Amino acid sequence: MAKDYYGILGVSKSDNDETIKKAYRKQALKWHPDRNPDQKELADKKFKELAEAYEVLSDKNKRAIYDQYGEDGLKGGFGGGGGSEGGFPGGFPGGFQSAFGNMPGGASFSFGGPGGSGGFRPFTPSNAEDIFKQFFGMNGMGGMGGMGANFMDTDNDAGFGGFGGAGARPGFQRSATKPVIQRSLPASLEDLYKGATKRLKVTKRLYDAASGLYTPTEKILTVNIKPGWKAGTKIRFSNEGDELPTGGAQDIEFILEEKPHPTFKRESEHLVMNLDIDIVEALTGFTKTVQSLDGRTIAITNRTPVTSPGQELRISGEGMPISKQPGRKGDLVVRVNVRFPAALTTSQKEAIRRTFGNGY
Repeated sequence: MAKDYYGILGVSKSDNDETIKKAYRKQALKWHPDRNPDQKELADKKFKELAEAYEVLSDKNKRAIYDQYGEDGLKGGFGGGGGSEGGFPGGFPGGFQSAFGNMPGGASFSFGGPGGSGGFRPFTPSNAEDIFKQFFGMNGMGGMGGMGANFMDTDNDAGFGGFGGAGARPGFQRSATKPVIQRSLPASLEDLYKGATKRLKVTKRLYDAASGLYTPTEKILTVNIKPGWKAGTKIRFSNEGDELPTGGAQDIEFILEEKPHPTFKRESEHLVMNLDIDIVEALTGFTKTVQSLDGRTIAITNRTPVTSPGQELRISGEGMPISKQPGRKGDLVVRVNVRFPAALTTSQKEAIRRTFGNGY
């Protein structure tokens, strides 16, 4: 059965290159064999199918041939017809010429004018792992300690392999766009509140043009987290990744990721917390304290009026620093939860009736 490359990636025929890239990224990470040890055979099959589909659909010429002639046409499987060397009836459209070498090991196609007089070499899928390495700009899964590796401090080695440790595979033509290595950098809410310095040990591979081999070398990168930075903030180090055989080196980009906090949740420049009070405190007022992210004690007080379940109390200036407005902070938003007793004694019920009567 002919392969449906669009179906394999979960995209439609009208989707653009960016959508195809996102689809491959998501599916390749999901189905990489190293992440699926319990279903290795299935993962290996899907991983290869995804790579083949991406290799075809990410190349406009391969994609055009596939759209018109299908998988059999792309791989030279058409039979009969009075035409081209590859067996395409009537050959390919005039002037259709391309070198299919954008991906590792890509085969070459050359098409002449009408009748397909130019030679045709069938497309052969590249190695799935090579495509994965080129796409993500790293030395496979193993060099990263798995895709979930976090580069938090100098105790963690971060291997940023680019194109395989033994040099490029024959026929490998690299992308004209320098790949960027992106990794998450988890930071606590305290770090994002006060600012922090992170020292990250990375392994950079130096390329030797004479041998085509890489030599690993360790380096410490320093990230200065500024007070008020948000999750998603990107910190880029130019040319600090693996050296490229074509010259230059990859960039490394860390993306801040906010760790969960046991008390506070960040909402833009504000901090939000939940506060439990009992029904007596709700009716008569209360004062509670909470420790701020910089260790201070903050008093939370509400004496009048009565505090309703779900009510929000706002303390100005006790939220997160606003990075673009030095000296300013957001608010602390306290969402109150009123705890009701599970049961009341008869005397307690009578006391409530005496106090409130039939209404209030």
